[in-house]
Amino acid sequence: MSWQSQAASAPSKARTDTEASALRSGLIAAFRSVRGETERRSAPLSPEDQILQSMPDASPIKWHRAHTTWFFEQFVLREHAPGYVPFDDRFAFLFNSYYVAAGPRHERPKRGLISRPTAEEVGAYRAHVDAAVIALLEEVEEARLPGLAALMEIGFNHEQQHQELMLTDILHAFSLNPTDPAYDAAWTAPSTGPDVGEDPREQVLVAGGIYRIGHEGSGFSFDNEGPAHQVLVPPTKIDRHLVTNGDWLAFMEAGGYRDPLLWLSEGFGAAQAGGWEAPLYWRQVDGQWFALTLGGLRPVDLTAPVCHVSYYEADAFARFAGKSLPTEQAFEVAAGKGLLADAFGVVWQWTRSFYGAYPGYRAAPGALGEYNGKFMVNQMVLRGSSLATPIGHERTTYRNFFHPHQRWQFTGLRLADEAI
Repeated sequence: MSWQSQAASAPSKARTDTEASALRSGLIAAFRSVRGETERRSAPLSPEDQILQSMPDASPIKWHRAHTTWFFEQFVLREHAPGYVPFDDRFAFLFNSYYVAAGPRHERPKRGLISRPTAEEVGAYRAHVDAAVIALLEEVEEARLPGLAALMEIGFNHEQQHQELMLTDILHAFSLNPTDPAYDAAWTAPSTGPDVGEDPREQVLVAGGIYRIGHEGSGFSFDNEGPAHQVLVPPTKIDRHLVTNGDWLAFMEAGGYRDPLLWLSEGFGAAQAGGWEAPLYWRQVDGQWFALTLGGLRPVDLTAPVCHVSYYEADAFARFAGKSLPTEQAFEVAAGKGLLADAFGVVWQWTRSFYGAYPGYRAAPGALGEYNGKFMVNQMVLRGSSLATPIGHERTTYRNFFHPHQRWQFTGLRLADEAI
C-alpha cells in the first residue's frame, strides 16, 4: 500500500483513544530514531568534510542534513502547524532540491559553495524543526493524526534515502583526497559469499509464468512500487550469488574494458572518456589492487562482491560471461521466494529493466508528486539494497534507479540466463 492510500484508509485504524495514543507515541519514537541516525552518520565528519561537493551528482553532508530538515519544515510544519515560525526564511531556497512546485532553489552543482550557514547552524536548524515536529505530534487532534502519520512516514523514508547518499557522497569526496581518508577506520564489509562446499556458480530457477509483482497490502512503499500488477516472466536462471571482485579481475585481465564488441556504444564511449580500467575507487599500488572503502584504502578482496560499477560495465561483463542481467520482474520473484543469496544489504544490483511507470501508475497531486514520477526516463532499475541502506528501509518491491553511466553508488550485479 502506498503512503497515499494509507492516508485514505488510516482513519478507521485510529478510532479509539488507545490506538491514537499508540500511533502518536510510535510516530514520535520513529521520528527521533530516523533523525538520530542522520546525526550518527555525520558524527565522524568534521565541518570541513561536511561542505565538500565532489561532483554535481553528489551533495555535501551539511546539505543532506539541512535538506531532510527542510522536507519536514516544508511539508509537515508549514502545512499542518499553524503559527509555526521558520528557523530562517532563506533556508527554503538553499535546501529545496527538485520540488519545483515548492518554490525556487539554489543550483544543484553549487551546493558545495554554501559555506554559510555553518554545520553548527544546520545542527541548530535541525533541533528547531525537531522540537516543532514533536510538539505538533503531541498536540495535534486525533482526527488529523492518521493523515499526518502518512506524511511523516514518507518523510522518514525520504531521510533514510539521504542517509545512504551521505555515505556514497562522502566516499566519493574522500576518493579525490590523495591521503585516502577513512570515514570510519573500524568499518568492516558485510560478510558475503557461498558457504563452505557451496557452488559459487549455482543458479536458481524462476519458472516461466504469470506473476503478480509490485507492492500491495500493509506497510510503506513509494508510489513507483505500484500498482501491483501481473507480468509474464519467461523461464529464467539467476545466479544465486553476486559477481565477485575475482570475477571482475578476470574480465579486466581479458581486456574487457578495451573490447568494443562487449559494450553498448554509449557505454564504450563513457568508458573511454572516463578512462575506466577498473571499478571506481580501484587503484594499483606496487602491482597490487587496492580500493578505497568507508574504512580507508584496503587491498581488494577477490572473494567479495564487486562494487561501484555502472550499468554499462555490468552489461559488458554479462556479455563477456555469456549471460545477461536479470529483469527486475525476475529479480523480484526470485528475491520474494528467498532464492538469492545477499539480495539485500551488500550492493544494489543492476537489472536490464528500464525505469518507467507500472500500468495504472499516477503521480500524487501536489509537490510530493514530483518525488518519483518525473524521473521515469533514461534510467535503469536496480534491486535489493546496499551496505549503506539503513536497516528496515529495504524490501522486495523497492525500485532504485540511476543513469547507466553512474558508478559512485554501492552498485554491483548478479547474472541471469533466459536461454535454458
